[in-house]
Parts: sequence; C-alpha cells; structure tokens
Amino acid sequence: MGENIPAAPEDPRERTERLLALDRAHLWHPFTQMQGWIEPAEGDEPVIIDHARGAWLFDTLGRKYLDGVSSLWVNVHGHRKAEIDSAIRLQLQKVAHTTLLGLASPPSIELAAELVRRAPHFEGQPQLNKVFFSDSGSTAVEVALKIAFQHWRQRGKPRKARFVALGQAYHGDTVGSVSVGGMDLFHQIFQPLLFDVLRVPTPYVYRWPTGPRHCLESAALAAEAVISGRRDEIAAVVLEPLMQGAAGMIAHPPGYLRRIAKACRDNGVLLICDEVATGFGRTGSLFASEQEEVVPDILCLAKGLSGGYLPLAATVTTDAIYESFLGPFESKKTFFHGHSYTGNPLACAAALASLRLFDEEGTLAHVRQMAERLAAGLKPLAKLKQVGDVRQRGLMIGIELVKDRATKEPYGYGDRMGHRVSLAARKRELMLRALGDVVVVMPPLSIAPAEVDLLLEALHASVKEATEG
Repeated sequence: MGENIPAAPEDPRERTERLLALDRAHLWHPFTQMQGWIEPAEGDEPVIIDHARGAWLFDTLGRKYLDGVSSLWVNVHGHRKAEIDSAIRLQLQKVAHTTLLGLASPPSIELAAELVRRAPHFEGQPQLNKVFFSDSGSTAVEVALKIAFQHWRQRGKPRKARFVALGQAYHGDTVGSVSVGGMDLFHQIFQPLLFDVLRVPTPYVYRWPTGPRHCLESAALAAEAVISGRRDEIAAVVLEPLMQGAAGMIAHPPGYLRRIAKACRDNGVLLICDEVATGFGRTGSLFASEQEEVVPDILCLAKGLSGGYLPLAATVTTDAIYESFLGPFESKKTFFHGHSYTGNPLACAAALASLRLFDEEGTLAHVRQMAERLAAGLKPLAKLKQVGDVRQRGLMIGIELVKDRATKEPYGYGDRMGHRVSLAARKRELMLRALGDVVVVMPPLSIAPAEVDLLLEALHASVKEATEG
C-alpha cells in the first residue's frame, strides 16, 4: 500500500483569490456598500483575516496589522488568549449548548452570579441582582425595553410606556433598538417601522451650539425638563454612559450621567444604561457608570462580555423589576422573550475566564496606564490642522476630522475622509475602522506599551497623509 501523501499547501495568493471570488459571489457584509466591495478602488481591496495572536491580525497573504479597533470593540485580552481558549475546550468536553428555556446550566448560573458581584454598587441605590442572557448588544437593549414596558404594565401603570433617548443615539439594529436610536443615516429609512420616542439633546461638547462651557448645564436641563414634565408617561431613559460609541465617540461632559440618574430617581422613571461598548474596562473602570457613582435600574452588556470570543449579551436588573414578573402561571406575567442560544455554555465559559483575567492580570490598572500613554501621544496629533477634536475615555478614542478647523466645517459624506485615514493606516500595519469623519481608536485592553507607540506613530502619519497628502 502506498503512503498517504499530504496535499501541497495552497499558494497564498491563489487561496486569497479563490476566497475573494466566493465572498463576492455569496457573502453580504454588514454596514458595507457592496458595490465598492466587489469593485474596489485601488488601495481599497478586501482583506481576509486568516488568524490572530495577541493584538495582531494576519491576513491570507501573510500581512500583519495591529488590531486598532479590537475587532469591532469586542476583544479584551488579545486574540488566542490561552486561558480563554482552555476554558472553551474544557466546556466542549461537557456540552456545547443546551437551552435555558426550562433548563439550567452551570456556566450560565456561575456567570450570572459573577456579573451581579461585579456590577456597580453604591449605597442608597438599587442593587442589580438578576441577569437575562441574550446574543448581542441589540438584543440586550431590546430585552431592556421590553422588560421596562412590561414592568410598568404589571405594576398597574400602563400609561408609562414611552422612552427617552438622546438625539444621536445608537443602541443596535433590531427594531426596538433602532426606535431608541437617533442616527438618521442608519435609521431614517426604517421610520415607518419604529415606535415614537421622546428625544433630548446629545451633550456633544465640541459642537454644542452656544459653546462648550454651556453644554453640561443646557443639555442636562433639557433632559430634566422632559423627564419631570412627562414622568407619568415615561417608562425609562436609555443612554450610553460617558461615551456614545457609534454616534462618533461623543464624550459626555462630567456630571451629565449623574444629573440624568437623579432626575430619573426623583421622578419614578427607570434608567437603562447601555454599556455594550463602554463596559468591561474600555473607559478605565469595569463599567463606565461607576465613574459617576450611578447604578442604573437596567444594565445592558455585550461585546467584551465574552472577552471578544463568542456572541453573548446580558441584561441585568433589580429585584424590584424582576418581581413584577412573578405570579401564578395563570397570571400570564411571564416575560415571553428568549433566544435559542440564550446563555450558551461555551460563551459563558469564555466570559468567566475573561473576568478572572481582569483580577489575575490587573487589567484595569493596565488600561489606565495605557490610556495615559495614549493621551500623551495624541497631543501632537491634536495640533494637526484638519483635526478638530480628540475625545478619549480610557481606551475609547475618537478623532474628529474637519475640513476647516476654525469653522468646524465637516467633510462631505462622499469625501470618506475617515475611511481614507483607515486605508493609509492599513499600509502602516494598523487596522482601523472610522465612523464617517471620526477616526476610532479602541485597541485590545491588553495592548503593550511598545504597541501603543507603534499605533500612535502610524495614526499620526496616516492622518497627515489623508488630510494633507
């Protein structure tokens, strides 16, 4: 009998071309104009990521890139983290998935308890004590909205059925989450599908109409007036604390969240904090709301929850809200909502391992150190003539590019200036994804000092090339 001779490895370029042909034939990418994907301009050819290690991505042609956006804001401890890999393998030896509909599983139970233990706690404020798992940031918010709505109905206050959200909000892409979103570019076309929401101004310091000094007081007063004036019809206020991600990394002025939380408490309105992007260390504390000593009534989590490994989300709430859903079977007070993969054991095992690493590796202290290093390195970039504003909370950074620094005139939509910076960065082994004219920098929390320096050098050169070249 002849020996089994392994097939020769496929040539990297031939493999890439084969995969690209299949991609263009069959795959529809999110938030991507596919015409430009299938007929790319020179220098904007698709990249296929083949593997990763630490803070680095490697494509099918062997090129490497520093993961400057944590694979869309999800990666926490780096790629191929041994402890998380091991936790998933160990769970695979038991079961990959069982349902939480009428059953339980050890990883989901243990993770729920761990999230409650680590949730924001401040004296005199509600305690977050109950966890409902789902699949993504959108579903975490969708669950929160439905819980808030049903809570008031079952408390005998059916008029409390409206939501308050910020003018430039983004909370995901399911219909309820889009309803509380406020970004016309993403959401306007779906308006006939959406429910009506009360809008309050986004506290956008850089573009506040009467100047930065007035932003906190004016924005907070406007929100407080709506909350107090319509308290009998408002179920909840929903917002991202400290930093609005997809709106363009808009950093709220210090004190804004505290003002909103107090207005909610004083007027019997629930507060929903969407920490899908800001949670798990991104802003320097485990949860952004901790920095203003705020405990929301409902906390929405996803993205970094599993360390960036597997889809997993959680909506965490209080005993008082949970108890609104208790009653005899015939009362029909059940929360009739669920997902096939709710509390998936593999994802929960990854999340438990990720949370342990926060303790074992001093992740939050490291984030604060790297945030200081980034802040110092961003100062020269902030002086470039097309950089209007640099906004930072921990390792969440937005660099707003403007056509005219004096007037703050933005670039035209078709200029794609943020995308041009991303392409220039790609040539310098830095992978970014911009939001319009805002260049987003959000590396893994585990990024090393030398990698921070490489990122800053590539970022500065890329902004200069795109805006001045």
